[in-house]
Amino acid sequence: MDWRVPLADVCLGTEEEKAVLEVLRSGWLTMGAVTQNFEQEFAAFTGSKYAFAVNNATAALHLACLAVGLGPGDEVIVPSLTFVATANAARYTGARVVFADIESEDWLCICPRTIEEKLTQRTKAIIVMHYAGFPCDMPTILRIAKEHGLAVIEDAAHAVGASLDGKALGCWGEAGCYSFFGNKNMTTAEGGILVTNNGPLAEKVKILRSHGMTTLTWDRHQGHASSYDVVALGYNYRLDEIRSAIGREQLKKLPAGNARRRQLVQNYRQELGHHCPQLGLPFAEPRGISSQHIFPVLLPEGLDRKTFRESLKQDGVQTSFHYPPVHQFEIYRDPIRNGGGSLGVTENVAKRQVTLPLFPSMTETQQALVIESVRKALRRLAA
Repeated sequence: MDWRVPLADVCLGTEEEKAVLEVLRSGWLTMGAVTQNFEQEFAAFTGSKYAFAVNNATAALHLACLAVGLGPGDEVIVPSLTFVATANAARYTGARVVFADIESEDWLCICPRTIEEKLTQRTKAIIVMHYAGFPCDMPTILRIAKEHGLAVIEDAAHAVGASLDGKALGCWGEAGCYSFFGNKNMTTAEGGILVTNNGPLAEKVKILRSHGMTTLTWDRHQGHASSYDVVALGYNYRLDEIRSAIGREQLKKLPAGNARRRQLVQNYRQELGHHCPQLGLPFAEPRGISSQHIFPVLLPEGLDRKTFRESLKQDGVQTSFHYPPVHQFEIYRDPIRNGGGSLGVTENVAKRQVTLPLFPSMTETQQALVIESVRKALRRLAA
C-alpha cells in the first residue's frame, strides 16, 4: 500500500552510499577494520569500555545470556510486553523464562515490584527492555539484583541514544544489546551490538561471537597470527564490513534524528492531549532522556482497536501495536515454561495499545494528518 504517512522510514543518504562503495572497492568484506572502527566509535558514544558488533540484536542477547552463565535449571525474569526475541534468547541457553508485569499504564517497562515477586532460588538473571526507548527503573532493579546476586541484561533495542541520570541505557547492567534493524533509530538493515564494561564478560563474548576461535580471519590477514584454536562452542554472529560502514554513518546522524523525534513527540502530546483527551499517552512522568523510538498510545477501554486502525488506514496512515504479550504466544502458554500467573497490567495495555507513525523525516503536514485522522476515528467510534 502507498501510505501517505508510513509507520517508520529509513534515513539513508549519499554518505552511506559512499561508505559502502569504499568497502566494496577495498576487497575486504568480512569483519575487519571498518567493523573495529564502528565498535570503537559506538563504545565511545555510549561510554562503555567494550562493544561487539553482531548480525542482529537477538544474537547480542543470546551472547549476553551465555556470557553471564545462564543454562538449564536457571530462571531468568523478563517482561512480557516486548518482542519475543527478549525471551527467546534466554530460552536458547536452556534457562526457564519467568514473565514479570509492567509498572503501570503510564510506564510500560518491567516493574521492579513484580520482579521481586517472581524471584526463586533458581533465579539467575533479569532481562529488562527499555520500551519505546524509555528507561526502566534501573537503580531499583540493580539494587534487587545486588541483594540476590543476579545478573542484569539490558535489551536496549529501542534505546540507542537514550539515557538515565546521565548514563546511557545499555550501560547499567552486565551487558546492553542494541538493534540496528531497518525500522530502528539507526540502522544497518540487519545488525546489532553488545556493550559491556565487564572485562571477563567481554572476553567470553569475543570468543563466542566467532565460532569459539582464538584468532579471526582479519588477524591472520594482518599477519598478527598464523593459526587458531577453538576453545568454546561458539557461533557465527559476526557483522560484515558493509553493514558496519553503514552503521558508522548512521551513528553520526543519530543525535539529530533523536532530537527531531523529541520535537515530534512533544507536538503529538500537545495536540492529542488537547483534541483527544480520552486517549492515553504513556510516559507522561519524567524519567531520563528517551530515544523516542516509537510513539505508543492507549485507546479508551472498550474501543475496538481493529476498527480504529482500519479508520486510520483509510486515511493512508499506517499504524501498528507493540506488542502481543509474549506469555500469550502458544510456545510460552505452558505455565511450566513461563512461570505461570496472569499479568494484569500487561494484558490490559496490550489490548488497547496502538503505535502511531514517528520518524525524523516526518513533515508537519504528515503529523497533522495523523492527528486529524486519530481525532476523526475516536469521534466516529464513540458515536
